[in-house]
Amino acid sequence: MTAAMIVLHRRLPRHERYSLPPREITMKFARKTGVDDQLDSDARAAATMVSHFGYGAAAGSIYTALLEPRKHALTKGLLFGLLVWTASYLGWLPAAGILRSATEQPARRNLLMIGAHLIWGATLSSFVALLAEESEAGVQQPFSARNLPHADLAK
Repeated sequence: MTAAMIVLHRRLPRHERYSLPPREITMKFARKTGVDDQLDSDARAAATMVSHFGYGAAAGSIYTALLEPRKHALTKGLLFGLLVWTASYLGWLPAAGILRSATEQPARRNLLMIGAHLIWGATLSSFVALLAEESEAGVQQPFSARNLPHADLAK
């Protein structure tokens, strides 16, 4: 999702290439907490990535808690990505005064963000479905401590 946002952001007309929402949101919180003047460019980038990945992880945990992961995974993932965009950019972010509503943003920027959320939802649902299938089948999971050493290492 983040990579898609960066690539698509570079394709926007110059006047629409202001900061993407994760940076705007992170820097707004940095200003409100009084730490913005202590952050250099690298720290701002790191804070943006951490907060964005954290938000995505929190939203992803809601997905895994609410939905059966294997049935219609891609459709559910796409719809969930769209739901997260809608709830965030038309819902709680503007309501809390954190970000302007998507209705006040240029259409291309909204399409960029919707597309990125669709990519996120599709990736999330595919990954969750894969892990659920492997877990039920008793297959060794990629991050499991039960994994045997790679064949090249067993020699």
